[in-house]
Amino acid sequence: MGSRERRRAERRKRKERTIERYSERTEAKNREARETLEPLPEGDRPPVVTASAIVSAIFCTLAILGYALWPVLRDDQRPELFGGLMFIAITGAMAYGLWRTRYWAVLGFMVFLVFFMLAAARGLALEAATLGEIVGNLVLLGGAGVFFFFMVKALARIQMPERPGNRD
Repeated sequence: MGSRERRRAERRKRKERTIERYSERTEAKNREARETLEPLPEGDRPPVVTASAIVSAIFCTLAILGYALWPVLRDDQRPELFGGLMFIAITGAMAYGLWRTRYWAVLGFMVFLVFFMLAAARGLALEAATLGEIVGNLVLLGGAGVFFFFMVKALARIQMPERPGNRD
């Protein structure tokens, strides 16, 4: 084996040891963080989940009103019924699930927030021309980011339901 291959093998081994030590430290920190979290008692709901349920219910209500009042508010053609009903169904189900503190609803609302943050970032980077648009996108980006940050800990406290086949 030449010296180049030997050095390459030594670098590879050092890198593997470093990754192994890093993953052990990370797992120890994760274990410690999981132990400090206490599960959410049955019937209890974190304030951020309550606020998210209200926001989702408001979006659902506004979608219903917007679709019903479209001819009064706008002159152009009404959007497709299927798309409007899907948005109403998703936000309504999410509001119900958040109110009942369901894991899937919190996770779904977090996905909803990610889409909001992406849309605000896109609007800020590509389309914001006036100070009002810039401020509006920053407010939307900041608000969705704060919601997302607090939802992470709430999601960790809500116990994910076990699958029927995974019981010990």
